[in-house]
Amino acid sequence: MKLILASTSPYRAQQLKRIGLDFETCDPNVDEDLFKQAGFTPDTLAEVLALEKAKTVSQQYPQAVVIGGDQLVSFENRILGKPGSEELAIEQLLSMQGRTHLLITAIAVIGPDFLETHINQTTLKMRDLSRTAVERYVRFDQPLNCAGAYKLESQGITLFEEIQSTDHSAITGIPLIALTSLLIKAGITIP
Repeated sequence: MKLILASTSPYRAQQLKRIGLDFETCDPNVDEDLFKQAGFTPDTLAEVLALEKAKTVSQQYPQAVVIGGDQLVSFENRILGKPGSEELAIEQLLSMQGRTHLLITAIAVIGPDFLETHINQTTLKMRDLSRTAVERYVRFDQPLNCAGAYKLESQGITLFEEIQSTDHSAITGIPLIALTSLLIKAGITIP
């Protein structure tokens, strides 16, 4: 059965390669801003976006198993997305320093006669940081396309003093423990 990742994220693709999956990628072309304006809670927004991405690609490939995903940061009743610029990345990180936030990662798996979603919440406490340290980090890692403006798989790990998660792979973009279970249920053989 064909497996498709409804994403152009190189991070998510690396994760699927990590567990030995043979898959294709497809850009879901979902207008995320439209959904962000709907007033969903952070958990619901992440799940709705993951599902919408999977549904959009599934309509093009109805006989395939499609994986959709979304990730966002929930901080003080605000949703922080990808900063897009160094200035916004620096401001996001400075606002979170010394505080705790949630990294919410949602996945949706759709196949013939199959549809399930999963939400993972990771709690992260950032260290107290100086502006100079944050600027140095942003210049090094360039986390402009990452929710929360950090890459934990790189030097971003140095920004934190505590991380609590049931599946640390979710931090990169896909909770692989849950995904493996969902794919097996959908009929995909996991090596």
